[in-house]
Amino acid sequence: MPRPPRPAATHTLSAPAGKATSPRQLRVGEEVRHVLTQIFARDSLRDPALAGVPVMVTEVRMSHDLSHATAFVAKLGGEDTPEAQKALVKACRRASPFLRGQMAKELRLQFVPELGFQADTSFGEAARIGELFNRPEVLRDLLPKEDDAYAADDDTGDDLGEGDEADAAK
Repeated sequence: MPRPPRPAATHTLSAPAGKATSPRQLRVGEEVRHVLTQIFARDSLRDPALAGVPVMVTEVRMSHDLSHATAFVAKLGGEDTPEAQKALVKACRRASPFLRGQMAKELRLQFVPELGFQADTSFGEAARIGELFNRPEVLRDLLPKEDDAYAADDDTGDDLGEGDEADAAK
């Protein structure tokens, strides 16, 4: 009797559905991020797209079995265009075997995780939100109105002068 087909392996980059990320995943992810940052800082990469380019690793997410790691990368002080981000991710993927070899020398793990890379878009999103908050129509709604400030003072009765306090005490 033939065996039933096995389901395709799915490697989730976070905890399985309904489970939180374990402390070990967080600890190993932070260690991998630290090691990758050191490797990129050494500037020992031969890929022309990565040579001399300051690469920042902002986060590393580990799979639940620690066999896969996804590193979120961005150029430090560089272009934030989608094309530049795609080029950086593509170059990091090409350098992945070299990076794994370097990580094996520095990590204290039995198995070095497979590396995946994604562009970190959080800085672009933060800049976009900052621009939205600085738009005149948004600032108008965020800043207190002058009439409201005076109305709040009138309700408290705290605007008595020095002479008024003496009269109020009598």
